[in-house]
Amino acid sequence: MSDIFMRNLFSSDNFHFSDLADTDAEYIPLLSPEDEEQMNAEEIPEEIAILPLRNAVLFPGVVFPITVGRDKSIRLVKDAYRNERVIGVVSQKDPTIEDPVFEDLSSVGTVAKILKTLQMPDGNTTVIIQGKKRFRLKEMTQHDPYFRAKVAPFEKDALLPKGKNFNALIQSLKDLSLQIIQKSPHIPSEASFAIKNIESPAFLVNFVSSNLNISMVEKQKLLEVSDLVERANSVLAALSKELQLLDLKNQIQNKVKTDLDKQQRDYFLNQQLKTIQEELGGTPNELDIKELKSKALTKKWSDQVKSVFERELTKLQRMNPQAAEYGIQHNYLEYLVDLPWEEFTTDNLDLKHAQKVLDNDHFGLDKVKDRIIEYLAILKIKQDMKSPILCLVGPPGVGKTSLGKSIAAALNRKYIRMSLGGLRDEAELRGHRKTYIGAMPGRIIQNLRKVKSSNPVYVLDEIDKVSGNTISGDPQAALLEVLDPEQNGAFYDNFLEMDYDLSRVMFIATANTVSSIHPALRDRMEIIDLNGYLIEEKIEIAKRHLIPKQMTDHGLKARQIVFPRKIIEQIIERYTREAGVRTLERQIARIIRNKTRSIAMDEPYNHKVSAEDLERVLGVGRFQREKVLQHDVPGVATGLAWTPVGGEILFIEVSLSKGKGLLKLTGNLGDVMKESATIAFEFLKAHASQLNINPDVFEHWNVHIHVPEGATPKDGPSAGITMLTALTSAFTQRKVKSRLAMTGEITLRGKLLPVGGIKEKILAAKRSNVNEIILSEENKKDFIDIKEEYVKGLQFHFLENMIDVLDLALLKEKVRDPLVFEVKA
Repeated sequence: MSDIFMRNLFSSDNFHFSDLADTDAEYIPLLSPEDEEQMNAEEIPEEIAILPLRNAVLFPGVVFPITVGRDKSIRLVKDAYRNERVIGVVSQKDPTIEDPVFEDLSSVGTVAKILKTLQMPDGNTTVIIQGKKRFRLKEMTQHDPYFRAKVAPFEKDALLPKGKNFNALIQSLKDLSLQIIQKSPHIPSEASFAIKNIESPAFLVNFVSSNLNISMVEKQKLLEVSDLVERANSVLAALSKELQLLDLKNQIQNKVKTDLDKQQRDYFLNQQLKTIQEELGGTPNELDIKELKSKALTKKWSDQVKSVFERELTKLQRMNPQAAEYGIQHNYLEYLVDLPWEEFTTDNLDLKHAQKVLDNDHFGLDKVKDRIIEYLAILKIKQDMKSPILCLVGPPGVGKTSLGKSIAAALNRKYIRMSLGGLRDEAELRGHRKTYIGAMPGRIIQNLRKVKSSNPVYVLDEIDKVSGNTISGDPQAALLEVLDPEQNGAFYDNFLEMDYDLSRVMFIATANTVSSIHPALRDRMEIIDLNGYLIEEKIEIAKRHLIPKQMTDHGLKARQIVFPRKIIEQIIERYTREAGVRTLERQIARIIRNKTRSIAMDEPYNHKVSAEDLERVLGVGRFQREKVLQHDVPGVATGLAWTPVGGEILFIEVSLSKGKGLLKLTGNLGDVMKESATIAFEFLKAHASQLNINPDVFEHWNVHIHVPEGATPKDGPSAGITMLTALTSAFTQRKVKSRLAMTGEITLRGKLLPVGGIKEKILAAKRSNVNEIILSEENKKDFIDIKEEYVKGLQFHFLENMIDVLDLALLKEKVRDPLVFEVKA
């Protein structure tokens, strides 16, 4: 036996060298190879006294103390200590059972020798035992006064493995054990000597197994493993896990210690910084509070806002500047003092000046200009009038957005533009509650803070493209309060948590169409339609605004490049197709850039733009205006259509062929337009006798209706009148009156109903060499807002039924080589 002096108990939270001795110092015997050989040679008695253990598993060769308190156990220890001192130790399956029976004990135990007994002050007995050999329980022979049982030897271990692999395994066990002892502050360093001085591989495995921090069930399983290599691998896996847990624990403890050290360091530095700042005249937070108070002295606001500010400022003064809430509270107070609560710019009420500014910036748009002048006139008389809420609706490029800036200049107000395109979060308008980190007011309040005025011209651009109800709220619903003159005097922002008066703000919304605007929102706005420009108007806009602007942008003087009126007209007709002037401006810019290059390179150039310049720079014209031609064939009539880029003319073509009376429609027509064709055909069949058409013809001739430009989708009811005229011309072989166009919806009774887009359609007819137009009687009202120059040179026929339309549109003269409709009896 080698005797190593061991101190106390080797234990750790992560790796437990269980109690190896009592509280006093003890000599712990370690097995030498000779001792192990002698122990293995000892015979196990056939019958032996059994000591049940609650929370321990004894391994061969291992020494550790146990405390016995049950009467049976104390009697057994005393009897065995007086005799040969050999007992059988078996662990209980369930440690909570006070009086176990045979079935409550594990099947494999260890023969133990009692080395020493100690009587403890609490009445319990501590026994130091050493494991010898394993055995299997066969049957119980005695229950009182303590257990005795017949046992059988456990399977003998195979010969001790040899080789590099086994040696490396045993060395790994030692290394991991030593690392755990070194890293655990609760295990005495003397434990490492015990590990280093164990020579027997089997005893090393048993010793480490006994002290592993694993459950008793797992330890019992290790005891029952007969193969040494298998048992060693299991122990190595458990050691690796324990080492990882110990490393993690040490990392956490070091991090906590580092954080505490940093906090203490920061505290002392802050205290020093505070002392230095007091010497210099105050801390930053005191300076912030002083600045807020200074701004509040000159602020124009209501008593309610003032009361809120003072209350929140008092709250800020009580806060710790290091707290996260301090920054949020300071940001809130900054917004309160920066907002223009009752600050307004002085309106310029000179109506002539306002009219001049509007006329200089925009050509046409008389409706909007008149509405602004009316507002100024009333404001001049009644100073506290609420601002109107206008919605400018029209195609792209007609000047809706830029008009807002001109209105602001005419009124001498600040200008704000907020794009609503794609807005889908209500908080963008109403803000977030200030309790959230990074919270701020909505964009409406933010923009008022920027311009420092509570009565700006506020353009809400693309209001028709605001998203509806989403997971983030309904922005359209939030706009209801903003755009209602009866409600926006108390607009509630979630960040401010109080009302803000928007009644003096002039809101101007812009949209391309009113169909996608929420009906309740549309009801709160004054809708003003902005139609497309005439060619004449576009020419004037180009001369007055577009060309001078592009010349300035390119650094040229007025006379360096000249655009003749005829050239501007060619650019509009051949290179653009739009209601506005954006594409026109881009084409003008391309021509000016080309000329600018010649000027910069000192090359000779013609300062006057010619048709050759257009083809060289812009290429061949992409668009060709349709012209109304003399119809020498039957079944062709001219209609008028509305498009987002203005009015257009379209031709309806009808072809007849022998067949079974089928109707075929082509030209990329929509459902409504197809229904119009069906109605026209059925009306014609119903009134065939009245129009001198043999009713039997419809059963022997197929009808094909086509609308040219098949790649372009077409829909709407306004082509019904044109389709009926073309069908009647085809079946009567009568000519359609030349230079005549028409538009209107028809019914099965032959009534002519009104349609929209009259102004755009009239402009299209005028451009296309039309001199007569047929409209519904009810479309007369649309001419009130149309300028006289738009209708000059045109003759209008306002009719109510289709028979009158056909009498006017169709000549008595038939076409050359008319079809002969033969009907078989």
